[in-house]
Amino acid sequence: MPNERPGPDSPLDASKRTIPMANDSNCIFCKIVRGELPSRNIYEDDDIVAFHDIQPVAPVHFMLVPKKHIPTLYDATAADAPVLGRILELAGRLAREQGAGDGFRTIINTGRVGRQDVKHVHVHVIGGPDPLGPMIVR
Repeated sequence: MPNERPGPDSPLDASKRTIPMANDSNCIFCKIVRGELPSRNIYEDDDIVAFHDIQPVAPVHFMLVPKKHIPTLYDATAADAPVLGRILELAGRLAREQGAGDGFRTIINTGRVGRQDVKHVHVHVIGGPDPLGPMIVR
């Protein structure tokens, strides 16, 4: 049946999968995933960690990060789609739980022009009780 959980002999059993995680020794987010640097986590599962931004720009500002090191969205493949989809699925629930009950913004910076500071895909979730400013100042 399609809704049954995979059994221990199933290739879909999560305990049988190996997922490359936090494999860049110089990446600050990989260090957070490995527990080498502290973070104020709000969520964690086998594939994703979410933690507060250390320089928040709004009352609610956290990041969702895949544990697998994906440098940029340019580097994402079809194999990364499930974890990236789960990140988007979690964004709303976690935003609401953190206090962004009337809307929030998600931002994924990519590359130099996109001003990506940490070369590990991450989604900023930003919100709070008041409307946010314009996305891009012209």
